[in-house]
Amino acid sequence: MLTGSTNASLDQLRDTLRPGQREIALWTGGALAVSAVPGAGKSTGMAVAAAIAIAQQQLHARRQLVVVTFTRSAAANLKTKIRANLKALGLPPGGFVVQTLHGLAWSIARAHPALSGLNPDSVLVTPDQNHRLIRTCVEQWISANARHYQTLLEGRQFDGEETERLRRQSVLRTEVLPTLATTVIHEAKSSGLLPDDLRSQSNDIDDPYSVLTIAAGLYEFYQTQLRFRNLIDYDEMILAALRVLDDPQVRQSWQQQVFAVFEDEAQDSSPLQTRLLEILAADPADPTSYDRINLVRVGDPNQAINSTFTPADPIFFREFCEACRTQNRLATMTQAGRSSRPIIEAANFVLQWVNQSNLAGTEQPFRVQTIRPVASNDPQPNANPVPEGQGLELYTPEDVYQTVEHIGQRVLQLLKQHPDGRAAVLVRTNDQGRFVAKELYRWYGDTLPVYEVGQRDRQSHVPAEMLTLLQFLDRPHSPDYLKAALTVLVTRKRISTQDLNALVSFPEQFLYPGPLDPVQPEAVVEARRYCNSLLNARLQLPPAQLIPFLALTLDYEQTELATADKLTERLVQQTENNALSAILGILSEIVASEQFEPVDADDTEERYTRSGQLTVITMHKAKGLDWDYVFIPFLHEQTIPGSQWVPPQAQFLGDFTLAEVARAQIRASLHNQFPLPSLASAWERAKNLKTAEEFRLLYVAMTRAKRLLWLSAARKAPFTWNKPENLQDREPCPVLPALMERFPTSVMT
Repeated sequence: MLTGSTNASLDQLRDTLRPGQREIALWTGGALAVSAVPGAGKSTGMAVAAAIAIAQQQLHARRQLVVVTFTRSAAANLKTKIRANLKALGLPPGGFVVQTLHGLAWSIARAHPALSGLNPDSVLVTPDQNHRLIRTCVEQWISANARHYQTLLEGRQFDGEETERLRRQSVLRTEVLPTLATTVIHEAKSSGLLPDDLRSQSNDIDDPYSVLTIAAGLYEFYQTQLRFRNLIDYDEMILAALRVLDDPQVRQSWQQQVFAVFEDEAQDSSPLQTRLLEILAADPADPTSYDRINLVRVGDPNQAINSTFTPADPIFFREFCEACRTQNRLATMTQAGRSSRPIIEAANFVLQWVNQSNLAGTEQPFRVQTIRPVASNDPQPNANPVPEGQGLELYTPEDVYQTVEHIGQRVLQLLKQHPDGRAAVLVRTNDQGRFVAKELYRWYGDTLPVYEVGQRDRQSHVPAEMLTLLQFLDRPHSPDYLKAALTVLVTRKRISTQDLNALVSFPEQFLYPGPLDPVQPEAVVEARRYCNSLLNARLQLPPAQLIPFLALTLDYEQTELATADKLTERLVQQTENNALSAILGILSEIVASEQFEPVDADDTEERYTRSGQLTVITMHKAKGLDWDYVFIPFLHEQTIPGSQWVPPQAQFLGDFTLAEVARAQIRASLHNQFPLPSLASAWERAKNLKTAEEFRLLYVAMTRAKRLLWLSAARKAPFTWNKPENLQDREPCPVLPALMERFPTSVMT
């Protein structure tokens, strides 16, 4: 029994919450869906509700509250908040566990290896290992399906010309089939579909390529490779946990240990992940009753921004919300204290305008949900802060260079007035982020402290890039190694973007053309010149000096050069004779194990939001963070919403990509939308899904701002950010003119 003082402390804790947050804290059992707007304080409300549940139910190590979220950093943040609330209640920091979904699944699977079907010594596959597995599966599928592969090779039409055949082979082997495998394996496994399920669905589709049948074969080879190498992936963790919980006695044992499950960021869960949580939260005596399942799911379907490259789909959380609504178990958190009122008004307008625009076809990008400012007597400090200026500023600079100049001027002005202010530039791609950081440094040098988040990520890729180039130097006539090296040179903007498959079909002819070979375009000559200079360095330099040379060739920045030097020192220490073969062996192990820390490896979220600096970060990575002043440049129609793009080198298959067609067909089957769409219909649906998600991404980016939201679309912008100097007239994102019409006083000159 709780004492009177404890009950009073619980009431005081509840009083710190605003409406919406308080509804979670008043939860006593059963299923509850909480649909929250950005900035509503989901984690704050959940942490208080968790502490209250632990206190009221007197939970302990053998009867716990399980809290799950999407990332490790979010899990650590929630754990800290719950412990602080328990301390305020005078309770020990126990009775709960906070985990990521995959961490929870792995703990269940590892506890019952016989039931999970996994070896407890299995190792999680790294991204590089997974890439190699996919390539192996592609080669195995091609060997086992010669006739099917020939159908792909012929595409829509084929005259049998040898050079074109080799080019198409390269495209299929290194691009089309690996992308199809990566997409479908993840999509199917996370949805509980087996290869045979894909095959049976393929029989009902008018599809000359039988895309789902191809995907099923790749899926089977992938699973075989995982078992053979004693590896597991994240999807396998969820499946293994579900296999464990299929056993009635084990399931009952786990359910008895779990009082309830609280899930944060529920919009990002896949169907199997949701099923896992529902099993754990169920009452063994009545597992199907929403009154007896202790599951609280908190999320925002309007912040679902991962569904076009993960199996997460906001429709699943929407369905959960609807099921709870019919049971009067749906709560909404509509009051948000993060942003000033002009920013809230702009975000609400974008949500309504996009839904009414029909730009996403049959898809409705947003759940109708309005952000509302908090009440004047809100218990949480600094809610709805005073806006900076008008709070919303809309610009149309002449070009992208002028855009960055204006951003720098505005940030310097703001930080001079508010030295502790926090500012960020949110970009759609890492290429845009590199451009912003480089131009800011050119304009303002060291007078403006800039932290480019993507720079650290690139440093972590130094070992992989060095390995790629050294493999080419070791075997320059290998089409795969040559293409990989050329890809690095394109990514680093050393050579122009071009169809690399045409270059690698005949490596000798590309590297050493004869007098009778046709004259090549300047872009090809440039690429050959770079490759030959690398090969000359291989002949003239000792192997240990190749990495510093390659780092300079790629025009690495200071921290990247330091990372390359650190890598060289480690290789010299670990190899006896510094032979290239020995260096390649050690470097391959480093890349495979991902056990190399780059210089300046500080990547905590606090680093992203440090006061007195300007953070340059992608919109995706900005989710969950906020800043006083947020700048969102380059809002062009080409980028948001953009369009589904078919690479020119793969257009011999048709005006679609196999991976996106397969994804749309699988999702249609999960939603019982039969018959499954044809190639054309699936591609159209994929385009609509992408458009809807891009608008949600913009909405997330806008709601990161607290006191100032700065939006712009330059009149001239590059066609590709690989060549930002090539400016062309660009149409703005359709949202921006609508905002300018709705908020004319926010339009700046």
